[in-house]
Order: sequence, then structure tokens, then C-alpha cells
Amino acid sequence: MSEEKKRPNAHYKLSNENINPNDIVYHYNRERRLEKAPQSVRDLYKEEPRRRFGLFRSLTGTKSRALTFLSIVVICVMMIILSIIGYFDQTHTLEGNELAIQATQYENTVVITIKKTVSRTILSFFNTAYVGAVTVAVLPAGNTETANVFYRRIFFTHEQEEQYHFAIPFDAVNLLIIMQTERNTLSVTIQPE
Repeated sequence: MSEEKKRPNAHYKLSNENINPNDIVYHYNRERRLEKAPQSVRDLYKEEPRRRFGLFRSLTGTKSRALTFLSIVVICVMMIILSIIGYFDQTHTLEGNELAIQATQYENTVVITIKKTVSRTILSFFNTAYVGAVTVAVLPAGNTETANVFYRRIFFTHEQEEQYHFAIPFDAVNLLIIMQTERNTLSVTIQPE
């Protein structure tokens, strides 16, 4: 009773017996599939060598990153140029001396601080900074009366840095400070802090 079990469709031919083994596809073949694909799909699968990391390339890899990087560079260059010109500087120049003037309010008096430094520019090698007496006049800004004028005389020396402090006997919202040497005059309006 050992009858062999046969499949129900044993008499059907399910495969070709005379097939070349090179024509049989046993697995997925990417190259064959991409031959039939459109060009846009082929471009996606195009293998390129991996790029090395570069800081400049990462900052300018796309158009938006390149524009952002360019705007940052332009802003930095403009700030450097403006600071060299002295646009952000709060100092004033009087015959080769740079003066930083500050007014501080304390109770009913205002204390004026003048910090003098000898200018260190290319032009200062050819011209020496002024040394001598400087007359300082302080009055409320916008006031033409001579009753509220405070005078002080200070002396610039050859020292690289010097500081001068003096108190004025009146209070004002804005002060006009006039500094005069033998040849030049400097007028500065400041607001006490």
C-alpha cells in the first residue's frame, strides 16, 4: 500500500526545462531595474564619492547658507571699518590727545572726569601731542548767560595717560564743555549720568 503521493496538477508543466541558467533571475538586480527607470530616478541612485568635511563648504553649501554667511561677513567688515574710523568711539581729539569726558551727578553737584591719553596713530609719529595748559569752561547747554560758567585750568604733560576730576557747582540736564589750548578749541555737549 505504499502508494506515492502525487500532486493534483502533476500533469501540468509548471516551468521550462530548457532554460539557460544565466537568464534566470534569482534575486533583485538594481542595475536591471534602473535600466528601465526614468532619468530622474537614475540620478538619485548615481553613486558619488563621499565628500570630506569642510567648514567653508558647510557654511556655503546652499544658496540660503551662502547668503547668510555673506551678510555676516559684510556686517563684520562694516563694524570694523566704523570702529577704525571712530564712529563708535566716545573720545574726542584735541591736538594729538584723545579725551574721554564723563559727567557724574552726585547730590547737587556734578563731577566731571576727563581722561587724557596720547593718540597712537600713524599721524602721531609725525606730530607730537600737545603739552601745556588747557582752559576748561563748563556751562549749561543752551544757556547764553555768563553767570553760570565754571572755569578750570588743567595741564597736559608727557604722560601717556592722565585723569582730571573736578566738581561744578550747578546742576543741568546737558552740559557744554569748552576746552581751549593756545591754538585749538574743542566743544563737547554731554549729559550727566
